[in-house]
Amino acid sequence: MSEIYRDDRNVRRETGDDMKRSAERLGDDARGAAEHASARVQQEAMDQAERAKSGAASEMSGIASALRTAAQELRSGSPQERTFGQIAESLAGASDALRDRDLGELAGDVSAFARRNPMGFLGGAALAGFAATRFAQASSHPRTESANERSDNSASATYDEPAAHASTATPAQSTRPNPTRDSTASTGPMVVPAEPKTPGDS
Repeated sequence: MSEIYRDDRNVRRETGDDMKRSAERLGDDARGAAEHASARVQQEAMDQAERAKSGAASEMSGIASALRTAAQELRSGSPQERTFGQIAESLAGASDALRDRDLGELAGDVSAFARRNPMGFLGGAALAGFAATRFAQASSHPRTESANERSDNSASATYDEPAAHASTATPAQSTRPNPTRDSTASTGPMVVPAEPKTPGDS
């Protein structure tokens, strides 16, 4: 009886050990899966940050180009032209530096600059918006002129076309013979027949 009790206790101990080992394995698997998921999330976050950084650098480069174009349209040597040129150069330098820096560091620098000089930050944003508007207008101006020229040419062609048709549609002078005029012309002078003579007339 004691042996049966001892065997049952051994079985329970072994079962408990197996359950403990199974729980440990499950815990290890869960930790491994969590670490793998965390590493994947971190990698995706880094990839997204890198894409955002590249996009921001490209956007800044585009704004710098727009500012340069707007500055070229302004009067040479004017305050606006100099301001746009300086901002364009600053943005171009920042765009180049952005590609070599961490996005978090850049965000901290921008926040620090906005706190130190809020008016300058807002003024730069306003000038960038104005420059983008001027660039869009400058880009659409040649296309508008071309469209107007095509419209004027079409209108002149439309106005000239009826006149051309009118000149070509003038009816030719009728060549049908006039019965009265032609009969007189063809028969010559009218001849009156002489009256017949009767016997006894001298």
